[in-house]
Amino acid sequence: MVSMTTPSSYAPFSTVFNTSRPNSSSTFLVPSFKFSTGISNFANLSNGFSLKSPINPGFLFKSRPFTVQARAAAEKTVHDFTVKDIDGKDVALNKFKGKVMLIVNVASRCGLTSSNYSELSHLYEKYKSQGFEILAFPCNQFGFQEPGSNSEIKQFACTRFKAEFPIFDKVDVNGPSTAPIYEFLKSNAGGFLGGLIKWNFEKFLIDKKGKVVERYPPTTSPFQIEKDIQKLLAA
Repeated sequence: MVSMTTPSSYAPFSTVFNTSRPNSSSTFLVPSFKFSTGISNFANLSNGFSLKSPINPGFLFKSRPFTVQARAAAEKTVHDFTVKDIDGKDVALNKFKGKVMLIVNVASRCGLTSSNYSELSHLYEKYKSQGFEILAFPCNQFGFQEPGSNSEIKQFACTRFKAEFPIFDKVDVNGPSTAPIYEFLKSNAGGFLGGLIKWNFEKFLIDKKGKVVERYPPTTSPFQIEKDIQKLLAA
């Protein structure tokens, strides 16, 4: 049984999954319920890895050396994906190489809509000339709060909030029809065992090399992320 008594307790992945192969080539240690906030440090990926957050030093995630398959997955980046924009045109995300990205699942009828769209637009205007991009993916999976067509979503965002950042095709972020880009994001910053997207306006911060460096819950406002954005832009 996995202990959930203290934030400092750790359990092997094999215990969590109740796997019958305890001698797997990779063994992961995860904290029983405490996870990082702020920008995570990724190191020594070729020889296993450790994740540690300077904002929450109590968090530590370790593994032994990767298998070939795991190493290949770790080498994949956001830049390897192609998505459709709000007008149905293919967009290769490698066009954003060298830029810091914030990827957000958005909705038009959510209680978080006004504050998030306003703050996102402000940050985009402030930092776009420094190499910052926001990628917004409409999603109707949370309370059916994005029911409109792509053209209606585009008109709403661009007219009401003057959004100038890229808005993409409506996608699923959970479930069997999850968009590949969101499968990747969740697998690289999944919280506890690749947890589901919880609600509208969950955010993923991506560095200039296309690596996921942090995930923020819906209640984290864009302005609260500004210092992390600044750090990546300066890197």
